[in-house]
Amino acid sequence: MTVTIDHPIPDFTADATRSRTVMPGELRGRQFVLFFYPKDNTPGCTTESQGFRDRYAAFLAANTEVFGVSRDSLRSHENFRSKQALPFDLISDPDETLCALFDVIKLKKLYGKEYLGIDRSTFLIDANGILRQAWRSVKVPGHVEAVLEAAQTLNTPT
Repeated sequence: MTVTIDHPIPDFTADATRSRTVMPGELRGRQFVLFFYPKDNTPGCTTESQGFRDRYAAFLAANTEVFGVSRDSLRSHENFRSKQALPFDLISDPDETLCALFDVIKLKKLYGKEYLGIDRSTFLIDANGILRQAWRSVKVPGHVEAVLEAAQTLNTPT
């Protein structure tokens, strides 16, 4: 089962930095962003994480929490979070449970070799736990701004 736009996401439990357990049910009443990235301390992932860091106050002002997700260990995440002064938590998904739920594992190529890896993707979930927007095969420049604009628009009462 994978998530689909305009449908509730299934509840899950995930381990995150600062000994936090993330469960969507506990986030009801707040929007949240899950951004999936391939690996801690790599150039694109660092730039993307810094973008979310630099705009984190604006996300909070839009009633939106932010979580980064990769297959890295909690120890790696804690080091990355500390090194980059990230104010949000990073979720460790070593068994790819969340990756499968959000269908972000794709066949990739590096130096002519094929492997399965995380396709950089971001998901915006509304305050009722419904997936409202998905960005797949993300290019980092301008991405965080697009997610923030969507979060602000979604949070505006109609």
